Amino acid sequence: MTDTSPATERIRPRDRDAIIQSLRAGVVPRVGQQHIQVGRANEVTALVADIDRIADGGSSIRFAIGEYGAGKSFFLNLVRSIALERKLVTVHADLSPDRRLHATGGQARSLYAELMRNLATRARPEGGAMSSVVERFVTDSLSVAASRDVAPEVVIRERLTSLEELTGGYDFAQVVAAYWKGHDTGNEQLKADAVRWLRGEYSTRTDARVALGVRTIIDDSTFYDHLKLFARFVRLAGFGGLLVCLDELVNLYKLANTQARNSNYEQILRILNDSLQGSAAGLGFVLGGTPEMLLDTRRGLYSYAALQSRLAENTFATAGIVDYSGPVLRLSNLAPEDLYVLLGKLRHVFAGGDPDAYLVPDDALHAFMTHCSTRVGEAYFRTPRTTIKEFVNLLAALEQNPGVEWSDLVERVELAPEENPDLAPLDGDTGDPAPAGPAVAGATPPDDDDELSDLRL
Repeated sequence: MTDTSPATERIRPRDRDAIIQSLRAGVVPRVGQQHIQVGRANEVTALVADIDRIADGGSSIRFAIGEYGAGKSFFLNLVRSIALERKLVTVHADLSPDRRLHATGGQARSLYAELMRNLATRARPEGGAMSSVVERFVTDSLSVAASRDVAPEVVIRERLTSLEELTGGYDFAQVVAAYWKGHDTGNEQLKADAVRWLRGEYSTRTDARVALGVRTIIDDSTFYDHLKLFARFVRLAGFGGLLVCLDELVNLYKLANTQARNSNYEQILRILNDSLQGSAAGLGFVLGGTPEMLLDTRRGLYSYAALQSRLAENTFATAGIVDYSGPVLRLSNLAPEDLYVLLGKLRHVFAGGDPDAYLVPDDALHAFMTHCSTRVGEAYFRTPRTTIKEFVNLLAALEQNPGVEWSDLVERVELAPEENPDLAPLDGDTGDPAPAGPAVAGATPPDDDDELSDLRL
């Protein structure tokens, strides 16, 4: 087996507790992913190349496809942390019944607002960084104005001119200018109103006009246009670009209403076309989903003919030949050796990075894996979420019961293969296949009748 001895660097108690608590709850840690990352070096390398392309003014889109419980959410978080280190701005959100890419009842605006609430920079990795991004733009503009000996508002207007050519760009520029006015005059309310507009939190144009003097708001119809606008803006503010991470793509797959589902797929097609053609400067997307969500020709992405043709895999990538350059990135399953290394890293994190504080020896790792293999077969390492959770629970029990032998507890570990809810029957499913072409122009999907299962990947 591979040596499991991690680096001897100590782990801060706060990071250690956050990682352990997240894993025991079966969710992805928000911090410290580097302490427990194993395998998938090729996939990470491919996404690093995408991040560099975005920082160079290009565009990118990837569909991170992996089995249920195989670590897609962890992978997306890892990519986000890499993007932050490379001076990109990141936004992320889970799609849900109330947050979609296309809607007529406010669900797309709700998704935009959630993305902007989670806006992060290297200095603010936990989110809530909208104000600091706008402040950086203003500060840079002040420096330019001082060097040119001109009024700051002149420089700000000049720099925002490039945004006005885009859809919604004029009012976007007006709102940023309003933030500067609030900054210059000490009007905190005006600054707060500008940030609220930029986050997509205004629900009526009347409120926006009263507060900021603009006639538009970010709504369902302009969701994607404003993402492109914001990507341009963060580059003006001195960042490399914008990376958008969307998880839980299964919620689109689960839409029972064919028209609503198809409209969301059409929005994905628009994003995909812009990304592949390089027309969304400094903007990248990573979307997480399962193979069923991608390949199902009745209601998955492959049910939409234009998406199927663009997302088809390289026919030469068989028999050991790999291709990590296409939009679909298949997340390789962990091998038993990878899981063995991961268990060693978990033991190291639990001990706070102190090898002298390890609660179990290497023999315990072998015994735990053998027991899991006997119980559930190879699924214990291919979809390792439950396996990881139980191992951390075992360490917690040993920590709190010093007199108990690890060998007594290993045999008591109970595991069951994880069921993929993507394959569950759909409530209200009419059985109608999704149309293979674009949605009818001007048609209004009956969103009120949509039925979704609230599932988590």
